[in-house]
Amino acid sequence: MSAVRDADAAGGHAAAAPVDLLVHGGTVLTVDAAGTVLADGAVAVRGGEIVAVGPAGELRAAHRTAEEIDAAGCLVLPGFVNTHTHLAMTLLRGLADDLDLQGFLGRVVPRENALLSPEAVSAGLRLAIAESVRGGVTTALDMYWFHEAAERAARDAGWRLLSGPTFMDVPGPPDRMPYGNRMEWARRHLDGRGTAPGTRPVVFAHSAYTLGAEQLTDIAALAEEHGALLHLHAAENAAEVATVRERHGKRPVELLESLGLLGPDTLLAHAVELTDTEIAALAATGTGVAHCPVSNLKLGCGIARVPELLRQGVRVGLGTDGSVSSNSLDMVGALGMAALVHKAGGDPTAVGAEQAVRMATIEGARALGLGGQLGSLEVGKRADLAVLDLGGTHLAPRHDPWSTLAYSARAGDVRDTVVDGRVLMRDRRLTTLDEAAVIADVEALVRTG
Repeated sequence: MSAVRDADAAGGHAAAAPVDLLVHGGTVLTVDAAGTVLADGAVAVRGGEIVAVGPAGELRAAHRTAEEIDAAGCLVLPGFVNTHTHLAMTLLRGLADDLDLQGFLGRVVPRENALLSPEAVSAGLRLAIAESVRGGVTTALDMYWFHEAAERAARDAGWRLLSGPTFMDVPGPPDRMPYGNRMEWARRHLDGRGTAPGTRPVVFAHSAYTLGAEQLTDIAALAEEHGALLHLHAAENAAEVATVRERHGKRPVELLESLGLLGPDTLLAHAVELTDTEIAALAATGTGVAHCPVSNLKLGCGIARVPELLRQGVRVGLGTDGSVSSNSLDMVGALGMAALVHKAGGDPTAVGAEQAVRMATIEGARALGLGGQLGSLEVGKRADLAVLDLGGTHLAPRHDPWSTLAYSARAGDVRDTVVDGRVLMRDRRLTTLDEAAVIADVEALVRTG
């Protein structure tokens, strides 16, 4: 039976159908439910959507293309989905190393207050996009200040960013907006925005240690009103749990459950400090988790109970966190760490190679509520993909593509990156950003800010 899945063939259209982009000749790791791998495969794209996936020879015969990528000697895979980050923190990389979470916040927050502006966030965001595209990241969920500037920068670069209004009740935030004005401002933003394919509205409630119970409830109601994803930090380390318990009388997840804030449209970042009861609550409510293994280790937060979460059916995606707490936006490194760190308890099967790759792609998309549009190379999904060059000595020989990606590959092996069918990096050259100018802008800001 042919492995071709073709929207044109299904509809009875004529052969040699025109497409905008044909990626062909590589090993295609579809990350579909069956784990389909095509040794000499191809992906056809039209209008930003995948219209066919199958053997390269069949797709080349069936389609004429305006643009192509020859992926011979490469691995073709879905673009990585970064489910938790603070992208413009590229501005502060290296400022707060070798500190715990609370010391990290004490070092970073004053610098943010002094440095951040729409222009600074835009510059930091462009640097983050350049780094992400170089590593095959095609989607990110970004919680940070001045999100409007970030969204403009991402739109200009053709990159998929999920962002939105952030709520923190703290003195003197970088945007200088009093908390009392934030709800009206957020509602205006959400009322006025459309939803592009592959995206959805998002509302960010920073955490239970920066917000009161009534505030959290109001923010969740705003998210529900607009069909938005609710994203917040929760249970990142033991000290945070103690702080939330002191303020609210409950642990973070316990508090969120009591307020009715858990559910399929809620995504928790970190979720390191969980009890068995809390894991069961996340599973029962369909709440997602954004696992950030590199950041959790660097800040000494501990190791999240991911194997237990997965066993109970919790949707777990991967995130890098910001590039101050993890120092990079490297999702290849994050998936490799996720595959390794959970083996520390003595079980080498705790998180396997395929599971780690899925967490970085389709499971991340599912955690965002976008699994039907992103995260795998299947007909009807958005054309987000990465082409990873398999020619490096550290990648030979290649017995299994899942293992190669999880245990051997590096972000620098990514050769081409495509978002919505648009090639943002070809042969390791960015096509929508001037990389030298992006770096120079950030360095100038940091020197003068």
